Amino acid sequence: MFIVSLSYTAPLEAIDARLAEHAEWLKAGYAAGVFLASGRKVPRDGGVILARGDRAALEARLAADPFAIAGLARYEITEFIPTMTADDLAVVRESLPA
Repeated sequence: MFIVSLSYTAPLEAIDARLAEHAEWLKAGYAAGVFLASGRKVPRDGGVILARGDRAALEARLAADPFAIAGLARYEITEFIPTMTADDLAVVRESLPA
């Protein structure tokens, strides 16, 4: 699983101008089963996406984000193994590799 931290590199006016396109891109990630949760950071200087799957495929998907294409954000990817979760998130729970 991955935590993707987006940090805006442009003023909010530029972000807002691409927000509808970014939301459609997010919807496609959810439809593909890659994105599990997403939202704005507080304060609003970026966003966070919880994702699963292959890292290379995720990196390619992030490169297709309208924010990335327009140079409006940078992305930091942290991979982790969710060995413990709330019951509602049991579907994403993983075992440590042997």
